[in-house]
Amino acid sequence: MQVAIVGLGLMGGSLGLALRERATSSVIGFDLSVDEGAVALERGCVDRLAGSLGEACANADVVVVATPVSAIVDVIEQVLAATPTATITDIGSTKGHVVASVPGEGRARFIGGHPICGSEAHGAAHARAELFQGATWFLTPTVESDAERLTQVHALVTATGARPVVIDAAAHDSIVALTSHFPHVLANVLATQVAATDVNGHSPLHSVGGSFRDMTRVAGANPAIWIDIFLDNREAVLAAVEDAQARLGTVADALRTGDEAFLATWIAEAAAARSEALAQAHRTAPSDLHELLASVPDRPGALSSIAQALSAAGINIEEFSLSHISPERGGEIRIIVAGADNAARAVELLRADGCIATHTPVVEGAGGVA
Repeated sequence: MQVAIVGLGLMGGSLGLALRERATSSVIGFDLSVDEGAVALERGCVDRLAGSLGEACANADVVVVATPVSAIVDVIEQVLAATPTATITDIGSTKGHVVASVPGEGRARFIGGHPICGSEAHGAAHARAELFQGATWFLTPTVESDAERLTQVHALVTATGARPVVIDAAAHDSIVALTSHFPHVLANVLATQVAATDVNGHSPLHSVGGSFRDMTRVAGANPAIWIDIFLDNREAVLAAVEDAQARLGTVADALRTGDEAFLATWIAEAAAARSEALAQAHRTAPSDLHELLASVPDRPGALSSIAQALSAAGINIEEFSLSHISPERGGEIRIIVAGADNAARAVELLRADGCIATHTPVVEGAGGVA
């Protein structure tokens, strides 16, 4: 199968690497940026570069549009004109507007798509074949979509290691508004709120802790990409913002009246939601997940020492986050592992390596603190 990828940034480049490594696909790429195309070719993201979009599409069985959201609709129209036979899909993070904009004669050949993965990094220089491994990849066919072409795109997605999920375009946009787009809104709000606040001449931004850094990790992400996403999915994002405003109002009322019962229930519901999300991400029971908290000295090799110690003991790091406190105090690392025995062994290893370490179950009540 010959696949043409239009747009060779992080996502398009990673797709090319995945298809070349995991599938019997010949990949031809095209990017308006000569420099980006050159990087993609050098990294092995494509077998060869095309000099034009028409050349890229000429003999393609499938064309994947991997451009920024604002360009997807125009590029799909160009691809439809360039090839009368190829199946066309995209990897944009909004689907309703894209699907609705495909002209009638092309709807049978177009299958909307969106892999739920990525990085704050961008460009083919950061592309990696394993980016899609285990990720949900939404496909948004319509009643006009050809069933065989859906099967073709489904197979392409599976070849990358992702898990294809067929869903309605509007439902997709509501889901990603809540789970991806709205978190970016919150991160930006929190970052700008703290930056704009002065407390008796003190800037809170100079005294932030780990929770602030965790919450604002995606703040300020690539404006060229995120402005397009916010506006293209504005109705679903706006609905999420308005729902959050109402929920914040309820919390404000509870704080105003000192409603301890509400706050306890609210926090417990949040903890349950987080544990369920972790369990889904790691394919294990929430009660089996444990969180390690360990000190990390501010010196070269400290992180690799922790990773190597756990790896040598056969303990898999399911997830981790790192917070820096100060040059003098170093930082702390939070690590999720599966199994109480693994958590206990990990604490022993880290303490033997000079770290202050404890572990607690992710689900409250599933075990004690060690």
